[in-house]
Amino acid sequence: MLNFLLIDDLIKNALAEDIGTGDITTNAAIDKDCMMQGKFIAKEDGIICGLDVCGRVFYLVDEKIKFLPETNIVDGASIKKGDIIATISGSARSILNGERVSLNLLQHMSGIATQTYNSVKQVSHTKAKISDTRKTTPCMRVLEKYAVKTGGGVNHRFNLADGILIKDNHIAASGSIKKAVEAARKNAPHTLKIEVECENIDEVRQALEAGADIIMLDNMTNEEMAKAVEFISGKAITEASGNMGEKDLAAAAETGVDIISIGALTHSVKNLDISLKLKI
Repeated sequence: MLNFLLIDDLIKNALAEDIGTGDITTNAAIDKDCMMQGKFIAKEDGIICGLDVCGRVFYLVDEKIKFLPETNIVDGASIKKGDIIATISGSARSILNGERVSLNLLQHMSGIATQTYNSVKQVSHTKAKISDTRKTTPCMRVLEKYAVKTGGGVNHRFNLADGILIKDNHIAASGSIKKAVEAARKNAPHTLKIEVECENIDEVRQALEAGADIIMLDNMTNEEMAKAVEFISGKAITEASGNMGEKDLAAAAETGVDIISIGALTHSVKNLDISLKLKI
């Protein structure tokens, strides 16, 4: 369940961006007393996500608008092309003011949920979990990570304060993997796990010897990842990373990794096609 305290400002900013000083077309062409009703219709198969967000857009435009998802249509539900997702009724001007923002958010979140669901299916015969990254749309992270969860994936750290991930530039600044891990262990809260990004088996060995809790296998081949997993032998959680959205996820999962993180789930996903059809 989303916390509207976290997303109301996002929605208000999106509405302000879209409406500007006023919807000239609607205000000029539509009588202020005109009432309309409509249906949100799926134009392709997928996983629906963002219904509460969609409804919240219209609530913030006009509290009198009635937005009702269809029975059994909830976030995470499978939808087919032609399915009616939700109905809406109220002031024509108000509905048209919120139409684009509501559809943008609903389509985008559903696209992420759908892509995540399809990725999870590809690795379902293994122990691997599909995870997102921080490669999200600025100010949209809470919605995009919620969509990943809705599609059956798991969330990586939410922000830089949420976990320790020592990457190549941290290692360069610290002098070595060992020094970076030791400093992190000394200065960070004991409740946080330490993850280290590794590009080869030698770096995996260094990270394991330094006591890393999670080892990221970055841009390795499947053969290299399988060797790394065998070498780590359960002493740390393993994460496959690096353009994973372009790779054979089943083959990557079969190397024995625990997590596959995919930036493409959020940074380049195709929106799910959904339309809003209105009538008087």
